[in-house]
Amino acid sequence: MPPRPTPRPRRRFRDPIHEHAAFHLKESRIAIAGHPVHAMLVTFPIALCICTFGADLVYWLTGDPFWPRVALWAAGVGFGMGVLAGVTGTAELLLVPGIRIRAASWTHFILAVMLLSLLGANWGLRLADPQGAVLPWGLLTSGLAAVMTGMTGWHGGKLVFDYGLGTQNDHGDTARGAKN
Repeated sequence: MPPRPTPRPRRRFRDPIHEHAAFHLKESRIAIAGHPVHAMLVTFPIALCICTFGADLVYWLTGDPFWPRVALWAAGVGFGMGVLAGVTGTAELLLVPGIRIRAASWTHFILAVMLLSLLGANWGLRLADPQGAVLPWGLLTSGLAAVMTGMTGWHGGKLVFDYGLGTQNDHGDTARGAKN
């Protein structure tokens, strides 16, 4: 029996993005006592967007004129808080090289800008006549915004939980450039 040829060593593919020095610079720069401000602010527009949709649904089911006023205020405050969250998120995107280098960060950014536009349109739709705006366009807009909130939030959560963006390094200190 002839001797078996020795197998060639497997070549491993290298990800040039992962090897880039900026890839590991992912710590939040807009933070209070180590807590990212963007993560703190996004909870408000998320909750208020869902509240707007809920208020529209309750109005549709009950006809009580209280709920369109709730939806108007929830949409307006949600949009305002979304703008604040968007400003801090955009600052993080532009200031932190490890966030900026990842394509998933840009996907989250684009979805968030689309959602913010939808939240502003939803609020603007209700300003003149909160009750008349609910059916059908207010309900449809707030439903679409709730779905978009889920998509945007999923992408944002993926950036934090899968990639560790905006978090401190494993040692809990603030040394920049340490590879985790």
